[in-house]
Amino acid sequence: MFKRTRAGMLTTLTALASAGLALGTVLTAPAGAAPTSAAPKAPGFLAAKDLPPHPSSSWTADPVKDGVPEALISCVRDTMPGYDSRYREFRTDLDTGAEQVTIVVGSTAKAKALADRLNKDMRTCAAEIEQSDPELRAVGRDYGALAVEEGARVHGLHIETSWGATDIHLVSVGRDGRTVTLVRWGQMGDFSDAPVKAFKKTTVTAVQKLY
Repeated sequence: MFKRTRAGMLTTLTALASAGLALGTVLTAPAGAAPTSAAPKAPGFLAAKDLPPHPSSSWTADPVKDGVPEALISCVRDTMPGYDSRYREFRTDLDTGAEQVTIVVGSTAKAKALADRLNKDMRTCAAEIEQSDPELRAVGRDYGALAVEEGARVHGLHIETSWGATDIHLVSVGRDGRTVTLVRWGQMGDFSDAPVKAFKKTTVTAVQKLY
C-alpha cells in the first residue's frame, strides 16, 4: 500500500479542495435591475516560503491543480469522493515534501462536518495502517488545536516498515467558513525530526490565506 519516494511515503496524506473562478470586474446590471455580484474569490494557497524551513534545501512549489495529489493515503480516501478539490505540491532537493488540498462546500455546517470527519480519520489513521499491512507499524499523535478562523488541528504520524524504513508526517486540518484545507508535511525520520512549531505556523498561514 505504501511506496517510498525521496519525500518519504508516496502514499501520504492529504485531501481536499475546490473553488469557483474569481471575476476581475463586476458585471454592469441593466437599468432598474438588481446589481450582479462578482463570483466568490478562489481560496488562496501556501507559497514555498510558508513551509517549515529546511536546514539544507529550499522549497519549490508546483502550480495549483484541480483534483487531489496522486498518492492519497487510505486514512482519508473514503472521505474524498464527491468533492471538487484543488491542491498544490511542494518539494525540496532532498527527502522532504508537502501538499495542501482545499475544498469549498455548500455551507459552514457541511464544512464543519467535513473538518470533523478528517480529524477523526487522522486520529484513527495509525490503527488503520497497521490493520491494512502487517509489515507496517504506525503511531499517531495529536498536537492540539490552533485558534485561527473557525479552527485548525495538527496531527503527527510515524510509520515504520518491518525492514527498518521510517517516515514522519505532520498533517493539519483547518477551516474558514465554508472552506476546509488539509496540509501534509513529511520526510524520512521519526517524531524527533518533526518541526511541530514551524508546521503550526504554516497551518495558521494556510487557513488565513483561504480568503
